[in-house]
Amino acid sequence: MQRNRPHDKRVLVIGLGRFGSSLALELVAHGWEVLGVDSNARLVQAYAESLTHTVIADSTDDEALRQLGAQEFSRAVVAIGTHLEESILTTSLLVDMGVPDIWAKAISRRHGRILQQIGAHHVVLPEHDMGERVAHLVSGRMLDYVEIEQNFALGKTRAPREIIGRKLGETRIRSQHGITVVCIKRHGEQFTYATAETVPQKGDIVIVAGKTDDVEKFAELS
Repeated sequence: MQRNRPHDKRVLVIGLGRFGSSLALELVAHGWEVLGVDSNARLVQAYAESLTHTVIADSTDDEALRQLGAQEFSRAVVAIGTHLEESILTTSLLVDMGVPDIWAKAISRRHGRILQQIGAHHVVLPEHDMGERVAHLVSGRMLDYVEIEQNFALGKTRAPREIIGRKLGETRIRSQHGITVVCIKRHGEQFTYATAETVPQKGDIVIVAGKTDDVEKFAELS
C-alpha cells in the first residue's frame, strides 16, 4: 500500500475503547477501510465483524506494528487514553515509522503537549472538548456550539427579533454584534447559505460565526 495517495481511504485505529471504537465504526460507515488494533482480545473480538480488519497486538512493540504494516498507512489514530505510557510510546513509534498523518487522543492538556512534542500531527481531547461545548450550551441559549479555534466559534441559535423581517444586509449585524450569519434554516427545510438579501422569519434557525463572546451574546438576544 502506497502512502499519500489522494484517494487512500485506509486508516489504522489503535485502541478500541469507547472513543476508538466509535470513531472506527463511523469511519467504516463512511466507506473507509479500518484496521482496528487492541491488546484486549475481548474488544478485538467484539468489533471483528464490524470493522474491516481487527488484530490483537501490543502497539508499544515496534516489531508488532511493523508486522501489521503500520508504516504503510497514510493515516493513523492513537485512541489509547487511560494508559499514558502506551499512548506516548505508540505515537512515538508511528512518528519514527514516518506515518504522515497521526491523530492522538489525550486525556489532559499536559498529555496533549507531550504528544505534540513527540510528533503527533493532531491531538484531540474528547472529554475536555465535550465538557467545554456542553458548558456553553447549558449556560446560554445556543442550540449548538463548536469552537473552531481559541476564541472563535460557530453558534446555532434562533433568529432574534431584531433581524426578523429585515434583509441581513440592512441590519448592520456585523458592526453592531461582531458576528456573521453564515446559514439559515426554515421549519421543515434544510440549511441554506445566508446572503445580504436573506430575510429571516420568526422561528428560523441561524448559524453565526465570530469571537466566542460575541456569539454567546448574540444567542442571548433570541
